[in-house]
Amino acid sequence: MRSPDGRPYRLARTCTYTLTAPDPENPGNGLPAITSEITVDGRGATIRRDAHGTKVPKFRILFVGPTGNLTLTRTTISGGFATDCPAFPDPPGLACGGGISNTGTMKVTRSKFIGNTSRSDVFAQGGGIDSPGSGSVSETEVTGNHVIYSGSEAGGGAAGGAIANDGPLTVTGSRLTGNTATVTKDTQSTAFAAGIISFAETTVEDTAISRNRAFAPGGFARAAVSNGIPAPGRLTVTGGAISDNTSDAPHGVAQGGGIANNGLMTVSRVKISGNRSVAKDGTARGGGVRVGPFGTLDLTDSHITGNTADAPNGTAQGGGLDNPDGGTLTARRNKVLRNTVTAKDGTAQGGGLYHAGGTTGLGTTTLQENTITHNRAGDGGGIFKASGVLTLNGDVVRDNQPNNCSPAGAVPGCTG
Repeated sequence: MRSPDGRPYRLARTCTYTLTAPDPENPGNGLPAITSEITVDGRGATIRRDAHGTKVPKFRILFVGPTGNLTLTRTTISGGFATDCPAFPDPPGLACGGGISNTGTMKVTRSKFIGNTSRSDVFAQGGGIDSPGSGSVSETEVTGNHVIYSGSEAGGGAAGGAIANDGPLTVTGSRLTGNTATVTKDTQSTAFAAGIISFAETTVEDTAISRNRAFAPGGFARAAVSNGIPAPGRLTVTGGAISDNTSDAPHGVAQGGGIANNGLMTVSRVKISGNRSVAKDGTARGGGVRVGPFGTLDLTDSHITGNTADAPNGTAQGGGLDNPDGGTLTARRNKVLRNTVTAKDGTAQGGGLYHAGGTTGLGTTTLQENTITHNRAGDGGGIFKASGVLTLNGDVVRDNQPNNCSPAGAVPGCTG
């Protein structure tokens, strides 16, 4: 649907439209469901739910139905609060897409999603955007959104603080910053992908993903950029930066600060820096990148620098790269620099890389022409190999502390 003269609907320039009640026909949504072709040019306008009114119900802002086709430009979506999941009506209790839930076709450009929330007692995903339909997001800021598992049962989850994709989806030239994924304390639940979660084919290009936080006390906190367990489609990240993100799981397990891969993933020309995997009294793996037991990761021409795995009184492994559970990692022409593993009164291994074959012993890491220098750990300052197959081919492993590779002789072609 367009305006009568065929042009896009144009909102009043920089105006704020405040919603105090949901659509009467579908109380989960602020505006009527989009079931046809609609083009909206916001011209800098904001559509927001009145989050300050004590009697205002909770509802998302926009829902694109299976027959809908939304083009949204220059619009801010704010304050939406999802308590249902129209894409997955069974089982009840799921919540998807605090700002927008797209089950049709969606094209978002030069817009903002700020301060939206998806919360559930079962499973929540997509604090800002949830897209099980076909979608694209370009030149868009997704900031300060939240995905929350608030249940008391074990095994719940919160995924995709900024964006959750059941695909296909392309994200280009955008910023996903300051989003969170959290779960109820001590429920053995999983908070993952405070930036973006991929459950289907996903492409991320020239996008900054920074300062996002997954928090799971007594549970599992998993990386700002993650895919499913395992995801059926490939997650491809090209260009841009994944920086200063945190996965925090006190007395739990933190699995990757920047990236956690448990499916098919390709990463090239990405700056992965300043990320943290933290688990006081627990296990912290992969400050920069973690590969799971079903993961296959191709990592090329990227910088993995200044990342940290830290587990006071626990076990920390893989400051830069971590492949501990039988996954497949192929890394070519990367710089793995100044990553750190610390564990006061605990175990700290693999400043640059930690590798183990997993329960099957079949996990493989293949390195080619990488530079692994100035990394630090309690042991294996450059590389710690516990088991499995790890090969070097023209790599430079030097100036790591307290040693380059450990145990002695475990990595052919690497000394001390």
